[in-house]
Amino acid sequence: MASVPTASPYAVLIDRLVVREASVAVLGVTTRYWDYGPLDAATTLIVVHGYRGDHHGLEPVIAQIDGIRIISPDLPGFGASDAFSDRAHDLEGYAMWLRHFAAALGMEQSAVILGHSFGSIVAAAAVAGGLSTPKLILINPIARPALSGPNALMSKLTLFYYRSARALPARIGRSLLSSWLVVRFMSVYLAQSRDASLRSWVHSQHHSYFSGYASRDSVIEGFQASITSDVSMFAPRITVPTLVIGADRDPITSADDQIRLAQLFADARLVMLHEVGHLVHYERPREAAEAIVAFLGAGRLVSSPSQESA
Repeated sequence: MASVPTASPYAVLIDRLVVREASVAVLGVTTRYWDYGPLDAATTLIVVHGYRGDHHGLEPVIAQIDGIRIISPDLPGFGASDAFSDRAHDLEGYAMWLRHFAAALGMEQSAVILGHSFGSIVAAAAVAGGLSTPKLILINPIARPALSGPNALMSKLTLFYYRSARALPARIGRSLLSSWLVVRFMSVYLAQSRDASLRSWVHSQHHSYFSGYASRDSVIEGFQASITSDVSMFAPRITVPTLVIGADRDPITSADDQIRLAQLFADARLVMLHEVGHLVHYERPREAAEAIVAFLGAGRLVSSPSQESA
């Protein structure tokens, strides 16, 4: 069943973005990335999207910020980036990829690292494993393994779904993974906004990009990595200033777990957003951008269309 595209509530801001598309070889495969903002900016941010997403997901946040260079790659095996050819799409592989990606751009010490959802685990693992960064930003961080989180039953059912898709013949398995009904169920489960038009757009985004993966193995290995690890495994080894942007209605990680997570870092600031869940980047990108700009002490918020017309 096809999904009818829905107009983005952030279209005006996103259309203003100056973006350069590029690619770089990392660990022997091609990583595609999108480079926003001024090349000569004093601050550069590398952002890592969540599981089964791609660079489009964080654009609503990126579009709110001016004066900072922001680099947004597609994770290996997702979006337009190639899958790994000689290693599993597990947390070790993704953390190594992020360290090598930053090095390939000559930013292994200078770029601030940001991760959303599964990207928060990848970012934390990379920094704990030696990626040097002046600051770390985590949006909707996974604060405990999904199999023991507030919705452990849902995680176990999803794991069964992925394992079933892997056991089936390739064509049938891939069809199951990309099922319209499954994608819509996931989207309805995650979306918390009561704004009908915003929810419709969120569903449209998931239908457009949630099935953009390279292979059945990459999507299933990535899921296994996402539910068997969490940021708390790495937080005690991270000493750089860290911003945690949490959400009090996150169905994947409870507010209490997010609060406890922030306390594990040597130097962390927690910004808890209210009446929002796991899709802060879609449902509350302005507030996320405000927290990021304040934390970095760099860049500025772009005037919203309503401010300009006032």
